[in-house]
Amino acid sequence: MDEGYFTIEASEHSHKTQKAGKGSKTKSNVMVIAESTILKDIETGKVDRQCRYFKAKVLDDHKTDGTDETFQKSIDNEQTIVLTNKSTSYVNIADYVEIHLTKKSTEQITKETLKWVHIAISNAKRNVVGNYHKIKRKYLQLYLNEFVYKLNRRYFGERIFDRLVIASTTEI
Repeated sequence: MDEGYFTIEASEHSHKTQKAGKGSKTKSNVMVIAESTILKDIETGKVDRQCRYFKAKVLDDHKTDGTDETFQKSIDNEQTIVLTNKSTSYVNIADYVEIHLTKKSTEQITKETLKWVHIAISNAKRNVVGNYHKIKRKYLQLYLNEFVYKLNRRYFGERIFDRLVIASTTEI
């Protein structure tokens, strides 16, 4: 799990009076969670990481309460292992999961531990900028929902139609 900052449309006044980094008026904070399963080939011993499902949620602020609430809604059960960086927004996550591992952000940690989250953030940013150029904050969650929906279904292949039929006939 990690956070990314997406550029949003802002007034000219906001551009002139903005501060850099966290809290910028031209950036919106988005939490991205990637479900990663470690697979090991018995014959070769090669460890392969696959990432199947993603979630992305626009956060209202950088406070721990919003992060905790979003995280609680995103996980299925307490038997979860979560890897994050040492952000102060993640201090209470250990209360909701079995194991919470934090690592100081380094180049190696970024490439190995948080690899899929950062790939998803990068691809989502590229998708939003490439298709929509300037987006309003109130629509950012809808764009992220579309991106994550497509990303989570990338391996469905021929089964996509069958899944669509099942989803359309099932009551919510």
